[in-house]
Amino acid sequence: MRTTLTLDDDLAESLREQARLLGKPFKQVVNDALRRGISPAAEDHHPPYRISPHRSGLAPGVDPLKLNQLNDALETEAFSEPGAE
Repeated sequence: MRTTLTLDDDLAESLREQARLLGKPFKQVVNDALRRGISPAAEDHHPPYRISPHRSGLAPGVDPLKLNQLNDALETEAFSEPGAE
């Protein structure tokens, strides 16, 4: 079907750039973009993101978020010892 469509300048430029980068005709890039917009699930080629948990190796009861506090305490203790520079 042939129709007239008025595009915003920035959108038209983005579509032209995409057509150039992909080596596809402008018409095809516009149609593909409209299809993705109307039915985003139809073009979903990416597998779902999966997280694989693993053991951290920390002993039970060790809070990894407090390790910096422990480091600060040890540095303060070492600094306050006699003969420390």
